[in-house]
Amino acid sequence: MSAPPCDTLPTAANNIQPFLVLHKAAASSVPSSRGKRQIQTSQPSSPNPKSANRCRQPVGKECEDEGGLELYEQLRIEAFHRTWSKIQSTIDEVLRAINLKLFDQVLQWAKESFASVRAITEPHRTEVQQPYPLLTDVICRRIPTAFVLTKNAEFVDDITTFHDLAGHMKFNGCHVVKLSAAELSAKHGVGGCFRSLLRQLLSYVPDVADVSALASWYCEAGNFDQPIIVIIDDLEQCSGDVLGELVMMLSEWVFKIPVFFVMGIATTLDAPKKLLSSEALQRLEPCKLTLGSPSDRLNALVEAILVKPCAGFCISHEVALFLRNYFFRHDGTITSFITALRLACSKHFSMEPLSFLCIGMLEEDSEEFWHDKFESLPQAIQKCAFDLPSSKNANNSNNSCNMVEGLSRLLKLQKDWSSVLLCLYEAGRHDKVQLLDIFCEAVNPDLQTENAPDSYLFASKVTCENLLGVKSGSAKGFIAQVMNTIRYLPTEILLHVLEVWSIHLDGMSEINERVKELQSTTIGADSVRAKRRSTANTGNGTVVLNEKAAVLLQDVVRKYLVPVECLPFHEIICFKNVDILQSALIGNPRRMIQLDLLKSQSHLKCSCCSRSGAAVSGSLHDTSIMCNLAQEYGDVINLHDWYTAFEGIIKSTNSKAKRKSYSSPSKKKSKPTPPEAEGMIQARFCRAVTEMQITGLVRMPSKRRPDLVQRITFGP
Repeated sequence: MSAPPCDTLPTAANNIQPFLVLHKAAASSVPSSRGKRQIQTSQPSSPNPKSANRCRQPVGKECEDEGGLELYEQLRIEAFHRTWSKIQSTIDEVLRAINLKLFDQVLQWAKESFASVRAITEPHRTEVQQPYPLLTDVICRRIPTAFVLTKNAEFVDDITTFHDLAGHMKFNGCHVVKLSAAELSAKHGVGGCFRSLLRQLLSYVPDVADVSALASWYCEAGNFDQPIIVIIDDLEQCSGDVLGELVMMLSEWVFKIPVFFVMGIATTLDAPKKLLSSEALQRLEPCKLTLGSPSDRLNALVEAILVKPCAGFCISHEVALFLRNYFFRHDGTITSFITALRLACSKHFSMEPLSFLCIGMLEEDSEEFWHDKFESLPQAIQKCAFDLPSSKNANNSNNSCNMVEGLSRLLKLQKDWSSVLLCLYEAGRHDKVQLLDIFCEAVNPDLQTENAPDSYLFASKVTCENLLGVKSGSAKGFIAQVMNTIRYLPTEILLHVLEVWSIHLDGMSEINERVKELQSTTIGADSVRAKRRSTANTGNGTVVLNEKAAVLLQDVVRKYLVPVECLPFHEIICFKNVDILQSALIGNPRRMIQLDLLKSQSHLKCSCCSRSGAAVSGSLHDTSIMCNLAQEYGDVINLHDWYTAFEGIIKSTNSKAKRKSYSSPSKKKSKPTPPEAEGMIQARFCRAVTEMQITGLVRMPSKRRPDLVQRITFGP
């Protein structure tokens, strides 16, 4: 909403809704009719008409500029939502594909367990509800249980996995129940846990919740022919006594009501032995399954999000290193990596004026999209593109054709870069090289040493020493490790690697022909093995095919592995400000809140608050006024002095509004607003202090010194 005029400030201040911290002033490119009348009325009072024109002109220009900035800010917001929506959908698809193998294993295990239970005995529906005779054989009372080892130190990654597993099992006809560790706690007991189980299956849960109610439900026509899968996503956080009682109770009915357990384990498969009693363990028939490791899932995500241009957004070398360290500092949690990447994406679109052009990477005709967008941009925005450091270094001419051509070439080189990087990873994975490590090295702009003769693009000529890290005294990098791995791969694996290379290099005809030539090399596997055995003792002999593959990969890397930071206009699609990302993720939130409160008028672009200069304006929100006044004190703030200063600002604002209403040049004068009551000012003061205490800026008075408030944050 627009900023309130001065004559309505006391009325707006009477609204003391809690937690309303800031107001927003939205500028309009079209001035209102009332504003025009005020300008016309005040024009004759100016002694110099030219002076009045000069005073009026910046107002219109400011409105026009602010309107244009708001328009392109909205374009950036829409581009961010579209880009991140594409990235998030890609993340969901990748994780679902990784988990699908495990889901199919669990489903197959459930079907086999159900078939084995029914093979021993298949009771009639009327027999299911009869509690006796119970099975006395211990073997016949064992519940099939799948222990899923997730290998995650943090449970946050397992939430989505087990949620998707429940949906997969339910989609394939199984009855699914999800029990959390909180429901299997000593506080709720086995009774509360079983009631939660019944609530997820039965439409009506009786007052006395026992197994007979579950048996009656299972005898219904649509429920009898499928097992009941009970998913416990975090076994180690459950109460062993409660879980043991539940196992003992359900095991007595396992052949009448086939209830199977799926239990998630984060540490080791020995966790059930530490949690459950020996008697409860004897009632379980275990099956051990393993989820993919966090590093495998991270490699798949890096390939789909950062290596392949799925959304037109990329990160710099420093940001990549920060994300890798952030991932390992948070115990390899995929959720933390995705959160940091989302924040980097949002920061890029909020800071880079031309970032809305990123979505051109997703268009079928990118050149037409960029040409239309760039032609519609005002001159000031177009100038931003050619003022980019990478554009200046490439000596680009300031025209739209050059801009479109540069972005198109950037898109093509990024595709070639991703293809070569995937070839490196395919060879390095046989030596346990992680994709994120190769990625961090491949985006390093230090690989770029010379400029190409091209008029606007940097070359990808990289010296062998810099690229392979084989300088004397320098540590070898991951790319050098991959090159060394290629030379000693077995023939069968090397042929498979070449086959994958031909898939990755499909769009690069010249390189792909060289790969096919290597594939058609007439070297038999037996002769290769014999030659390898004969040269193994010398220590310096190599297989011809391996050496040719290494030379080919080295040439391709030298020519096409161009870091994005070495290309013109890369600032449009590449986020580079690692300091802002670091401060947002591991920064000081109290300091950020204080800075926002101290500079609220600059964030809101409010004209009524910024005209007062260094003085604190009464049109600011009460919390902003209080935060500004607190800067005048040391470790402690005297409440009486603080309130007196606050009251003076509020009353000064009211008196100015009153004088303005009497001196208004309009015929119909506005009704003067009555002065604000002392009680209302005190209420506003108390609310502002409470908000500062909630946000952690001050500490409330103690019983010993009730007149002093202690400051927690200091400095601007």
